Amino acid sequence: MAAVAAICYVNRHKIGLKNMHWGDRREKFRAVLEGARCVYPASVYDPMTARLAADIGYEIGMFSGSVASLTVLGAPDIVVLTLSEFVAQALRINRAGHLPLMVDADHGYGNALNVKRTVEELETAGVCGLSIEDTALPPVYGSLEKPQVLSIEEGVGKMRAALAGRQDKRLVFVGRSSSIGITGLADTVARAKAYEAVGVDAFFMAGAKTRGEVEAVANAVKIPLVLGGPSAELQDLDYLSAQRVRICIQGHLPVAAAVRAAYETLKALREGVKPQDVAGVASPELMKQATRDADYRRWMKEFLGG
Repeated sequence: MAAVAAICYVNRHKIGLKNMHWGDRREKFRAVLEGARCVYPASVYDPMTARLAADIGYEIGMFSGSVASLTVLGAPDIVVLTLSEFVAQALRINRAGHLPLMVDADHGYGNALNVKRTVEELETAGVCGLSIEDTALPPVYGSLEKPQVLSIEEGVGKMRAALAGRQDKRLVFVGRSSSIGITGLADTVARAKAYEAVGVDAFFMAGAKTRGEVEAVANAVKIPLVLGGPSAELQDLDYLSAQRVRICIQGHLPVAAAVRAAYETLKALREGVKPQDVAGVASPELMKQATRDADYRRWMKEFLGG
């Protein structure tokens, strides 16, 4: 029994050390959620975009499942990415800098038990916040044109499992629902209240289009709100802040811009444009900034001599 107790103590101690590595950035992320202002996160997809976002001054970064599918697989957002692939890219982003990172972990890669595992893996990878949604994913046969949401009971089970998988209480867990565009506002309010009762830190309204929808949910719960893809009517930080929206995701333009830039560059070179005449290429100075060239040169001098 003493040996078992000792092993349990060591494991808990290791968990504590592991969580300390990411503690500062998680506290910064929670400060945003518990603050009085709504922020736009930077959509990032790799170490360099996360570094650039931090240099520009973004408070937090966002790495979504759809962007992961694009950058890891070159595939559309149809949930063919695996948990291990998603976690690996999140870890690459986190270890390259100090930008507090939120991730959209889709449906948690399976049922409630898979959700618990998803939270455990992403916590270890250093994320500061993550959302799990209650959409029925991947789509079942015959439902491609008619997205479905889980029952509230199953959604609650996923939220409970996610919270059970969290070891570092500084990690923010967000319950997400796209129900407003599928089953309507009343059902969305019911889900927000049910997930709040379970203990989620925030509620993510995916697909909200009007101020009336935001206000209905904000008046029904006390926890902070997260929005994604806001309509023009909702692109007002002062208004959103007053409605307790703390994070408003503006879409994922950087990865789309990168795809276009790569396409145009490859096309120009293929058509005979000389490398020195290709437009829109990052300057050597910007490349050095993104790759932290000065740090590596200092480390080479310090550790390799010369």
